[in-house]
Amino acid sequence: MDKKLMLIVNPVAGRSAYKFNFAEATQLLAQAGYRVDLYYTAARGDATAFAREHAAGYDTVACIGGDGTLSEVISGLIGQDNPPPLGYFPMGTANDVATTLGLPKNNALEAARRLLAGTPHPYDVGLFGEDEHFAYIAGFGAFTDVSYTTPQDQKNALGHLAYVLQGMARLPSIESYHARVEWDDGEFEGELVYGSLSNSTSVAGIVHFTEKMVSLSDGLSELVLVKDPGALTDLATLAGSVLTQRFDSDKLIIAHTRSARFHFDKPVAWTRDGEPGGLWQDVQLKNIQAPVQLIF
Repeated sequence: MDKKLMLIVNPVAGRSAYKFNFAEATQLLAQAGYRVDLYYTAARGDATAFAREHAAGYDTVACIGGDGTLSEVISGLIGQDNPPPLGYFPMGTANDVATTLGLPKNNALEAARRLLAGTPHPYDVGLFGEDEHFAYIAGFGAFTDVSYTTPQDQKNALGHLAYVLQGMARLPSIESYHARVEWDDGEFEGELVYGSLSNSTSVAGIVHFTEKMVSLSDGLSELVLVKDPGALTDLATLAGSVLTQRFDSDKLIIAHTRSARFHFDKPVAWTRDGEPGGLWQDVQLKNIQAPVQLIF
């Protein structure tokens, strides 16, 4: 064996779905010439620490888990000189990055095959504030916490539909936020029910952008702002339009930008890659062009 693979495993992702054909997956990697070293996470932040401390000693890094695990590994790779390419074995429910990249989900053996057959591609990453990162999205407002507040039993039974139902159930209680947003070639001030900066064709397992709208390595992220439509019926109509990829509403702003700054009247809860991102009243988000390479 002349190649070394660092495999970071989140053992609880997808209710430990990685165990299904995991032995066959590691055997396939070994047959392809990899010595596979396993690193199991036990707490949030472990994947970042593993990647930061050990990745330089490997030809390839891969992770098994959900989008949050991938985000942690990417955070650990950023800033390293020529970090090894990163493979992803998606084991979550939303799996937004896997949807964007066309990777097999919840199947370690198929993911291993794709890693061996794939090639490294440059991938943009987001900077949140001064020193936090996100792999594909940071957002606030309507539906942004759906991925981590939807009950696990619903995720297991309904998959993607669980997110849609959970999101639609939130419509009557959605609040608006007075915000001033500035980006590369525009600005907006007014009431928003949602805002995000992303680099993905799939957001929260609910919204799907067309491939023509998103480039993963152009140095630009997609800014999405949803204005407060007022009446609940109008909000439901707008949500339905977005779900079906109709983005022509005057209540919707979509722009490609290298950065965006958000100012609020009071602290607002954010999420990053489907995980809680803290309360922020003034925060700047930026696109870091291609600091890592993803294998797909």
